[in-house]
Amino acid sequence: MIGLAVMGENLVLNMESKGYTVAVFNRTVAKVDDFLAGRGKGKNFIGAHSLEEFVASIERPRKVMMLVKAGKPVDDFIERLLPLLEPGDILIDGGNSYFPDTIRRTKYVESKGLLYVGTGVSGGEEGALKGPSLMPGGSPEAWPRVKEIFQAVSAKVDGGVPCCDWVGENGAGHFVKMVHNGIEYGDMQIINEAYHLMKDLLGMDAFAQHEVFRKWNRGVLDSYLIEITSDILAYRDEDGSPLVEKILDMAGQKGTGKWTAVSALDLGIPLTLIGESVFSRCLSAQKELRVKASKAITGKQPAFDGEKQPFIDDLEKAIYAAKIISYAQGYDLMMEAAKEYGWTLNYGGIALMWRGGCIIRSRFLGDIKKAFDHNPALENLLLDPFFKQAVEEAQESWRRVCATALMNGIPVPALTSALNYFDGFRSERLPANLLQAQRDYFGAHQYERLDAPRGQFFHTDWTGHGGHTASTTYDV
Repeated sequence: MIGLAVMGENLVLNMESKGYTVAVFNRTVAKVDDFLAGRGKGKNFIGAHSLEEFVASIERPRKVMMLVKAGKPVDDFIERLLPLLEPGDILIDGGNSYFPDTIRRTKYVESKGLLYVGTGVSGGEEGALKGPSLMPGGSPEAWPRVKEIFQAVSAKVDGGVPCCDWVGENGAGHFVKMVHNGIEYGDMQIINEAYHLMKDLLGMDAFAQHEVFRKWNRGVLDSYLIEITSDILAYRDEDGSPLVEKILDMAGQKGTGKWTAVSALDLGIPLTLIGESVFSRCLSAQKELRVKASKAITGKQPAFDGEKQPFIDDLEKAIYAAKIISYAQGYDLMMEAAKEYGWTLNYGGIALMWRGGCIIRSRFLGDIKKAFDHNPALENLLLDPFFKQAVEEAQESWRRVCATALMNGIPVPALTSALNYFDGFRSERLPANLLQAQRDYFGAHQYERLDAPRGQFFHTDWTGHGGHTASTTYDV
């Protein structure tokens, strides 16, 4: 293992606890000594102060895993390691690398006679130590050689099934991890909007909300993120007040949500909920500007005069419906990427990998696995009978929540964008016919007709004084 930061240190402790001897190296070599004298003391670790010493300590075929910052540090370590490794050795990147980089690195490392694995690792500090979700992709020949250790250290569900299996070629593993993180952005934003509504519309304090989330975690919303939200809302600062209310409302991000949204745009997939979740973090970062705007612009002030409990019940259903939309969009993106990059993805298997260890783990994922077990060729989660019924039954509550939020001036971009997607997806006809007419009017971009075969294009001289030459660049 190269890299003894939070994830690397906990993952090697996990590996050692499963009976493996692990060589460790860190760019700041003092950290190796600190680790061996601290949490690694008396355990089966081999510390190294140079890469040469590190590589020499590993039996062949060597398996060298890097848990370092994504980007240039990964490329730098690859260049430093290649002269020291031999054909058949395996390089593994366990960081949050952007999947096009993993595609490039797999090709490059393979050209040198070595094998490459880019694996998503999810679960945070606790998951790394006790069992993360692992999503490996890269050189297919590498999988039989790393499968045993990967599945040994991963989380287990359903009586011992590992939350780890081979995802696909080159960048597939990191792509699936990227989508996981995008869905994580969506789940967190949905939860934050529920918190906002209960706080500013219903006037509930954090401790009262804690009880609501605790109850929700025993139902269809049972998940890690709902669980930790309940814990956070119950946590008291030194003066006894809820700590969450003293935290600055500016969200950070490392880029994986943005990458997911960019990939969706590149592939033409309407990933609206995750996109709004990314933009919500961007808006939160404009804190000083929002403070100015709050003093300069007058808007609707929340005023709720209904019964709280029915609204809370509606909110639970709205969260569930929006969560279904988020996963439907995420799976849509993975399906399109599989076509684009030639990957063979096991969609039910991916849901199983996410069932334990990872940040988005939830009861809900078992239903996704059942959907793909029932129909491996399922085109969209909303077309599965279980999810179709669930969203249809939740929609009235969902609409009431969104309408109430908008009428009271409380932003709920994830909940509303999910509802808009649902209504658009179920619409046989959308107003894009007018849009195509507009494009043809100003740019001669052509259009297709309902009363003509698909693939036959038309151009109209809308003004009577235009030309008859049409654009040859028509893209659906």
